[in-house]
Amino acid sequence: MKEKEKTLTEIVLDVIGDHWKVKIVENLLNGTKRFGELKKSMGNITQKVLTSNLRKLEEHGVLIRKVYAQIPPKVEYRLTAIGKRLKPTIDSMLEWGAEYKSKMDNLSKKIFGSEDKNKDNED
Repeated sequence: MKEKEKTLTEIVLDVIGDHWKVKIVENLLNGTKRFGELKKSMGNITQKVLTSNLRKLEEHGVLIRKVYAQIPPKVEYRLTAIGKRLKPTIDSMLEWGAEYKSKMDNLSKKIFGSEDKNKDNED
């Protein structure tokens, strides 16, 4: 039986469908980075998870891994042309995230801010 063809949404999610991959792409939009630089800028990601996600992004053609023949080994990562085309998508996600955060912060202030005022009046 023929395997069902993936939808475009499924393809996108396969390539950048978790927060680590998105953060990797976001970091590489600023230019080429060495493994250690990426790990440091990613926060609490483990070496194993970073390596796994870098390999997946490389397999999908989003980034290029360049190994320099030297001791100690030097490895750099940079986005491919197709990887760089994710910039508008990442920018749009960040814009949406900022708007969402602002709305949720305002909603939280409305809900919990009024309770705090009432508590102040009770004291």
